[in-house]
Amino acid sequence: MIKHQVNNFEIIKTYIYDRLEKAIKPLEVGQIEKELEEVKGYMTIFTPEQAAGIIAYNKIESLITVTEDEWSRMIKELKMHFDVTHERGTIVSSEEQQKRDLQWWTRDVKKEIETYYWSRYKKFISQTLPYEVVKTIDEDTDVVMNNLANPQNEVQFSRYGMVVGHVQSGKTGNYSALVSKAADAGYKFIVIIAGGLNNLRNQTQERLNESFIGREGINFVGVGNFANSDKKRTPVSLTTKVTDFNKSDATGAKQGLDLDMGTRPIILVIKKNTRTLTNVIEWLKSHYQEEVKDHAMLLIDDESDYASINTKDENNPTSINKKIRELIALFRKSAYVAYTATPYANIFIDYKAESKEFGKDLFPEDFIYALEAPTSYFGAAKIFLDPTKKYLATVKDHLDIIPAIHKRDLEIDELPKSLEEAIRLFILNVAIRHLRRQEDKHNSMMIHVTRFTRVHHRIYLKVSEYLEKIQQAIVVHGEFSHESKRINNPYIQSLQDTFINIYSCLEFDWATVLSKLNEVVELIDTREVHIDKKIELEYPKDKAVNFIVVGGSSLARGYTLEGLSVSYFLRTTVFYDTLMQMGRWFGYRQNYEDLCKMYMTNTTFNSFTTIIEATLDLVDSLRKMARLKLTPRDFGLAVQQHPDSGLQVTARNKLKQTKDIYFEMKLDGHLKETSWIPANESDTKDNINLIENLVRNLGITTLNEKKPIIWEEKNRNIVIDFLNNFKFYSPESDEFGMYSRMPVNFVKAYAKDIDIKWDIVLFKGQSEEPIMIDGVKYGQLQERQLDIKDDRYEFRNRQVSSGNAEEVTLTKEEINELKENQEKKKYAKEKRKQGLVEDDLINKQIEEFSRRKAAREKLKRPLLMLHLVDATLISDSENSHGKKKVVGAFSISFPTTIESGNRNIKLKVNQVYLDNLERSLAEQEDSDDDIE
Repeated sequence: MIKHQVNNFEIIKTYIYDRLEKAIKPLEVGQIEKELEEVKGYMTIFTPEQAAGIIAYNKIESLITVTEDEWSRMIKELKMHFDVTHERGTIVSSEEQQKRDLQWWTRDVKKEIETYYWSRYKKFISQTLPYEVVKTIDEDTDVVMNNLANPQNEVQFSRYGMVVGHVQSGKTGNYSALVSKAADAGYKFIVIIAGGLNNLRNQTQERLNESFIGREGINFVGVGNFANSDKKRTPVSLTTKVTDFNKSDATGAKQGLDLDMGTRPIILVIKKNTRTLTNVIEWLKSHYQEEVKDHAMLLIDDESDYASINTKDENNPTSINKKIRELIALFRKSAYVAYTATPYANIFIDYKAESKEFGKDLFPEDFIYALEAPTSYFGAAKIFLDPTKKYLATVKDHLDIIPAIHKRDLEIDELPKSLEEAIRLFILNVAIRHLRRQEDKHNSMMIHVTRFTRVHHRIYLKVSEYLEKIQQAIVVHGEFSHESKRINNPYIQSLQDTFINIYSCLEFDWATVLSKLNEVVELIDTREVHIDKKIELEYPKDKAVNFIVVGGSSLARGYTLEGLSVSYFLRTTVFYDTLMQMGRWFGYRQNYEDLCKMYMTNTTFNSFTTIIEATLDLVDSLRKMARLKLTPRDFGLAVQQHPDSGLQVTARNKLKQTKDIYFEMKLDGHLKETSWIPANESDTKDNINLIENLVRNLGITTLNEKKPIIWEEKNRNIVIDFLNNFKFYSPESDEFGMYSRMPVNFVKAYAKDIDIKWDIVLFKGQSEEPIMIDGVKYGQLQERQLDIKDDRYEFRNRQVSSGNAEEVTLTKEEINELKENQEKKKYAKEKRKQGLVEDDLINKQIEEFSRRKAAREKLKRPLLMLHLVDATLISDSENSHGKKKVVGAFSISFPTTIESGNRNIKLKVNQVYLDNLERSLAEQEDSDDDIE
């Protein structure tokens, strides 16, 4: 019988959780609230001793009720677990693949065999994941299995596929399910290539030990602990948590082991390293002189966009690319499945590349499967597309201390004040999570500011020093009850200031948090992650740890920082895939999402925003392609031609071969806007005059002060002249207007090259200021908020044309059709929440409906939208807040299909842009923090 203080909150929550777990899924609407109210009633009716018997199963002597705030938090946490939806992904297959039997697994094999490995993995993840998530993992991996081949029936096959997930969204969990099912189906040799760094390989091995192998050394772990686990069927692992497949393995102890021994699957979790791959190949060749004929291999290439891509000539491919292809070629029956969150580089692989010596290149010829993230995922869209930017803390004070471009011998004499604030915030977060009864959870902070090991180490020392000073201050002064004595200590005062500035609406007051800090602050430690680290970064399973982690590339790809809540991020790159992979702050943040904060510059934040918008658009394209039975080659073409993504990846793959690089862009079906406009007074006036002159020259026949003025079927020369004279904000670093959302050179080329009439519209608003041209009142100016960003103004949410502006030239019938489909989408979403919608094609199309994109499908001509705006300028500076200014801007909506026949706009890259790319490549390759 427990006599010490108990966590009443967790005991009650666990009791309700267990009841909900046993309920029929999906849960009924309101079932969580009903269960909670019933238990709440128990706590009122029964004595603490009786409640302990019913709810705690007599494990404690008495159980008292919790506060109203804790009841509220409990229901919120239960909903975060049970009210999770997780949609099935989308697949695009090759024409040949569509002719194959794509039901062999789900229709036949899965029903006929004992799915031993999958069943125990399903049981394992069901302990922690919501029912809907487990169900979707099952369905997703069933689709991938169907797109592989039956190793028991087919004599020879090779499959090349790619699974696209989200950064830190659980790709390892997904391919653990795939590995389990593949082993059940008869794939004998399973290879996981787990990134290029030791820490990632070790972490992946540990997870596979738990999810598939069931052993770690002599100890049983994870699935190996289940009562029905058959020790004789334990997979043979040729790698361990601390040991990769090395030369001694290839030539020594494992010489006598081969694939013909027994029926157990053999698995390797290896680092993406030329020597390691060579060892595996030599080991196989020592047993099989020509090829492995009787045993099928499944090769999972995790973080497949990293190092696997051939950036050289096909006759002399890069070493890792060559070795992966050589390994695949050893097997008569093989399946290669690439896993990545950033597919840009993979789809640029030449699908025709093949040689006798190395075999086919790694283009996902057979299928691309895009995973959906569950609603509980704390993802890029939630962070970077939030108009309030509530997760962003803007960094502006770092350049004198940590310049954006610096050398490996940079001295660090102090920390930026913003970094000190971030450290304080993390310290507060540890206390708050303990107050929320999450004391058994890990907590992490990430500091990623440089690519050089020495600079990492210097920052690590300064961070450790600052942390120690705060710890000492709390230990010495924190328990003082008299307020003035606390304030006299600058470190405690700064902690209090940070708490008040950021957590003014928190459920706990400062005194409560400070009291908890006295208990937990000494539990916080620092770790550095790079080649010269002294202590390994490890998250033990038997106790919670709290780490401030300083690192670079080792943290930038695949490695999971447990309980990450604060990130301080200054690294920059022009490459989309690299930037996205640095986003360790994505993942699952149940019950502490409100404590998460990203410290970064506005420029980096805007870069991420552009990438996320482009990626979401590409995934939408993938869904449409799936419905139209298009192929991975078509998707590759779509990415290459997308206005907002992939350009840098293209350049990276081609830079070493040629100086003559052309970018192609397909504007059809997209909206382009001058969401960034110059703050220069002269440019602002010129743009206003330009819009007024255009209106004046177009002439007015009828005038309604409230409705937009529309000029239809105007000559494109009018638009060309307007574009040539508009003063754009176009910094050298944004050559193609990707970040600003206005690729002006491509737009000008579109207007010049495509012989089609244009529609032009002048929008009006609700401002008190009128639009006056030559004494004629055309209506009122529009009202908008613009953020002041150095030498530019930025429209809030980067949207110039709001709402349904693009529908202005459509007929009433067309607009009504759009409204009806929007209502159908809303209705379908509600039905899905209630579990009443089947996953058929029609319902999927309804739920994916986008009114703005659908409007572009109905446009007959490109639409130039003019905006004269009474802007309220917003700045971080108090005295600039609310300043008024009139500005001119425009948007262009490009029809999805017009007489142009979906032509691409093609422009040659100029030398300045190439030089910038080469410099970025050189900086990236100059990094010394990613070698192990």
